Amino acid sequence: MSTTDRRRLAGIEERHSKTCRSRDGDRCTCTPTYQASVWDARTAKRIRRTFPTRTAAKQWRSDAQSAVRAGDLSADRGPTLRDAVAAWLDGMRAGVIVNRSGDPFKPSAIRGYEQALRLRVLPVLGDRRVREIEPQHVQAMIDGLVADGLAPATVEAALTPLRAFYRRATARGDVRANPTLRIEKPGVRPKPKVTASPAQAVALLDALDADDRPLWALAFYAGLRRGELIALRWDDVDLASGVIHVRRGWDDVEGEIAPKSARGRRRVPIPGVLRDVLVEHRMTTGGTGRLFRSQRWVQSANDRARRRWTDAGLPVLVLHGARHTFASLMIAAGVNAKALSTYMGHANIAVTLDLYGHLMPGNEAEAADLLDAYLARAGGTAPVPAPDDAAASRDASTVARTVAPPAEAR
Repeated sequence: MSTTDRRRLAGIEERHSKTCRSRDGDRCTCTPTYQASVWDARTAKRIRRTFPTRTAAKQWRSDAQSAVRAGDLSADRGPTLRDAVAAWLDGMRAGVIVNRSGDPFKPSAIRGYEQALRLRVLPVLGDRRVREIEPQHVQAMIDGLVADGLAPATVEAALTPLRAFYRRATARGDVRANPTLRIEKPGVRPKPKVTASPAQAVALLDALDADDRPLWALAFYAGLRRGELIALRWDDVDLASGVIHVRRGWDDVEGEIAPKSARGRRRVPIPGVLRDVLVEHRMTTGGTGRLFRSQRWVQSANDRARRRWTDAGLPVLVLHGARHTFASLMIAAGVNAKALSTYMGHANIAVTLDLYGHLMPGNEAEAADLLDAYLARAGGTAPVPAPDDAAASRDASTVARTVAPPAEAR
């Protein structure tokens, strides 16, 4: 048996250039490389790698044999990222793949993922195998986007679907490690939320045409999302019991869709200021079908409001800004965070606290005074100067509203 055959059987083959004299039996005249290989019985294929030194080849082969036995290395390289994300997006569209809350992805979210992948990710990483993409590859892609002058939010939008894809692939064992973790990227600084005070909300509504007022009143005083406003039907509005039933949303391409999440299907109270507007709107429209004519009409109403408020020198809000106003008004009124989370249709209370925690009543000194007053009255601390009866009543009411959830929430 020749030396070459023995080396091949050992799993390491010394390879020479085509012009090397060793091929004719003479002394080597090139710098050889060393190809190591291991056998993958699962795929009945051999895995090969080439190294500049025999030592490196032997080390890799030893590690590779262990990895093959453990199932961490395979001759099957798997699909490219381009093919894999295409199947992933198809699964989202079919409702087979759901988000982390267990809800189907919204059509608009799927379109956003597809666009970010197509424009930013696949041109750089699309031809690489899913299992072979490393953190340095993802980091190089991000660095390239930053060098191109893209805004931090755009860079974040490019990374988000890739993270979601690999989070699922890692959880299912399709890849050994998630290459999107610990990636350096520019921080996204959210813009301050524009909200209206109670007096400003009244002035903003008064400046509108009567036809447009109900749309904005629902946004200011019920906090419905734009899509929920477009899809709202009179059958969903129970003026007798003072409740709006949010049962559906709206997508600009797909039309009527299910609510954003399981928590999106909810009951929202109708305050008196909103009830008066809705009663008048029902009398004007006949109270059947949808409250608002169409998606296009809602967009036109948004444009008309912007012009009216600009001409009147008032703050200019979009419909989602009016939704933020609803949250701020509810917090100022003393509605607890759990109830507000339900009315807003947030997936969980953490979302509400993250978005609006800074608006929760009381600064540090006021919060400490409220707690001292409550504990003193409850006998939980040393006596402190008691407030007068009226102030004590106000303190107790504030603490109760801030701490205790309503009976239905409990």
